Amino acid sequence: MQNSKKQISRRKFLDTSAKATLFSGVAMAGFPTIIPASVIGKNPPSDKINIGWIGCGRQGRGDVMGTLRFDTCMFVAVSDVDSNRMALGKKMIDDFYGRQTGNSSYSNVKMYADYKEMLLDKSIDAVMITTPDHWHSQPAIEAALAGKDIYLEKPTSLTITEGRQLVEVVKKKKIILQVGTQQRSSAQFRVAAELVRNGRIGKLHTVKIGLPGDPSGPEAPEMPVPKTLNYDMWLGSTPQVYYTEIRVHPQQGFDRPGWLRCEQFGAGMITGWGQHHYDSAMWGMDTEHTTPISYEAVAEFPKSGLWDVHGDFMAKAEYANGVTMYTSGGFPNGVRYEGSDGWIFVTRGNYRATDSDPIPQGQSNPPLSASDPKLMSPIGENELHLYVSTNQQGNWLDCIKSRKEPISPVEIGHYACSVCLLTHVAMKLGRKVNWDPKAEKFINDKEANSMLSRPQRAPYGTNYIKGI
Repeated sequence: MQNSKKQISRRKFLDTSAKATLFSGVAMAGFPTIIPASVIGKNPPSDKINIGWIGCGRQGRGDVMGTLRFDTCMFVAVSDVDSNRMALGKKMIDDFYGRQTGNSSYSNVKMYADYKEMLLDKSIDAVMITTPDHWHSQPAIEAALAGKDIYLEKPTSLTITEGRQLVEVVKKKKIILQVGTQQRSSAQFRVAAELVRNGRIGKLHTVKIGLPGDPSGPEAPEMPVPKTLNYDMWLGSTPQVYYTEIRVHPQQGFDRPGWLRCEQFGAGMITGWGQHHYDSAMWGMDTEHTTPISYEAVAEFPKSGLWDVHGDFMAKAEYANGVTMYTSGGFPNGVRYEGSDGWIFVTRGNYRATDSDPIPQGQSNPPLSASDPKLMSPIGENELHLYVSTNQQGNWLDCIKSRKEPISPVEIGHYACSVCLLTHVAMKLGRKVNWDPKAEKFINDKEANSMLSRPQRAPYGTNYIKGI
């Protein structure tokens, strides 16, 4: 890894730092751990993890603000293809450090119009990637090749093929990559998984996941590309299409961007929120390192308008161990495990990670419930205890220093994302498809296998990265 002497110093620092105690608490509602402002600046600059931020949009602003509160790191650079958003990202960070230092004119964050230039900076130890979905795997692979540790927003990839490419590079380069599936750092999801895996509901046979679709949208005429936006680079590996604001993101403010509802850049809610719930479900099912062996789905897709991702849907997936998983907007939002002796349901409760969460504040179910309260008895000392994290970003920083595996590592993220992507394939085909989890191929299905990758528009895309 780059700057090996500096990294050794940081690892040694972790072993003796009292800051490790920051991760010892439990927050049942899933709220991020807040570090008092008085702690900021306690650790000297030589012990801090220097971070660059790639993609200064709506989701990233929350991730960065949550990370800034940890004294073990320092954000030193930002990059975005929209110069306005990049400048706002820099200002947000500079303002934060200005408040902590009492220096109202603090300005120490570099800006890069091209993140590849940022990756050349050897003083940067890690990057936080919060770009649109179609720009997740490529910068993550390039960051790993540059020796940077990575926080990567979900979904992990746009296709199965690029997801596997990412896994192999991260493993080869021994990079700490944390996927932004922050439900793993919400205590109720861990407790639910522990209860199920310790047999509280008997033999698990069914999992039901509540996940809504997206609404259709209007037609949208072509608009001039803003002078502040490198639109060709924003499109990246996807096809060239005309610019219109509701295809991309708002030019003013940080409301939910239109690209989330365009299949060109993702798959809709099945990946946008699906990776959260599938990741949590697979934790409780003890299937984190595999995927179902069959998928079938029916879904509604818009017949007109710019936005074309799925609406209402019902999906079924079968695992080799006999567990059947159903997903639909008709179920309560969350994960319900059903066994021979009862059921356990887990959701975020009133906690909303982002403004796009499909749960209206104050209208959700309790975070953790069961068919019989006795099923939620405390986990015993001699029972199975799962990985504990109380903050997704904090755990990432902790693991950068210790070099231990984070709570949401790349391969587990890839498998959860794969369930999303394979369900989407079944939605599009409208028929049952059989899957080989080890080979990561559909069985005797040429049409389905053609959907495991997408054509990539040069020079963008993971297929054009040198060194993989």
